[in-house]
Amino acid sequence: MPNPIGPHVVDDVMTHTAVAVGRDAPYKEIVALMDQWKVSALPVLEGEGRVVGVVSEADLLPKEAFRDTGPAPEDAVKAGAVRAGDLMSSPAVTVRAGASLAEAARLMARRRVKRLPVVDEIGLLEGVVSRSDLLKVFLREDGEIAAEVRHSVLGGTAATGLDVTVAEGVVTLRGTLADRALVPLLARAARAVEGVVDVRIALADPRGGGS
Repeated sequence: MPNPIGPHVVDDVMTHTAVAVGRDAPYKEIVALMDQWKVSALPVLEGEGRVVGVVSEADLLPKEAFRDTGPAPEDAVKAGAVRAGDLMSSPAVTVRAGASLAEAARLMARRRVKRLPVVDEIGLLEGVVSRSDLLKVFLREDGEIAAEVRHSVLGGTAATGLDVTVAEGVVTLRGTLADRALVPLLARAARAVEGVVDVRIALADPRGGGS
């Protein structure tokens, strides 16, 4: 993964070649593309590639869910739709390529979506980022995480008495620290490093006793 030191952004993990459909794409074509590409949602484009909406499995399901009962009024439009333009959710929830992974994750959680179209400054599709893409940071090697913690968290003189070890993504800061008030700040900073699963701090008594 690029950028061994420093925060990663959506562009580092997203799929740059994204499958998408136009407003007039028929229902069965949408289902077939989702099955072929193993995705749960497709951006809907118009013009030169501007994202105008997203059609997801949730948008397609009413047609089957109400096949034998008839849809409730709030579901009638989606149940009767046969084209992407009528099926899609609009406006699309999108993210920029330069957004942080944390920002994209919060957006997915808040809007309850599994995938986000990645767009440029004028709304043209650049790719797609999924939940599984955001989890790639947890594939970082322990040594890479340790190097970033040493550089970005322990780089200040206030933390020169500490060393870092990382095992299975769990960071342990061990050593002496003159100002114990820094403990929560260091823990928070270490936890913010991408790929960190948990943070443990084991301080020794600077006078020679236990922590």
